[in-house]
Amino acid sequence: MDDKRPLIATYIEASRPFGVVYIGMTNNLYRRGSEHRAGKGGAFTQRHRCNILVWYQPFERVTSAIRREKALKSWNRPWKMQLIEQRNPEWQDLFPFLRGEAPDPRLPVDDECGVQAFLARLKGGG
Repeated sequence: MDDKRPLIATYIEASRPFGVVYIGMTNNLYRRGSEHRAGKGGAFTQRHRCNILVWYQPFERVTSAIRREKALKSWNRPWKMQLIEQRNPEWQDLFPFLRGEAPDPRLPVDDECGVQAFLARLKGGG
């Protein structure tokens, strides 16, 4: 894991499926994920035991990851749940995959069922 290039990302950690979720961003998801698992996250993640990586989005620039984090934090809970479930309906921990220890459990991206399509359906009432 130490030889991997740091992964800039916005991510969601959960306490359990449909449990408490934490949205964050980091300049090194490998390191940050290890910290969450070791109980070295912030007070919120420690208190609520948010240590299951259920979603992440890589970025080339920290500024883009920060922008995405702020946008996701403004979303309501159902939108956040839909974002997770569109690719990770079983709420499996993605950290073993990220470390190369397990296959990717996520579903392929489906544009018809993506967040943008979901939000468009909400606006259109259908």
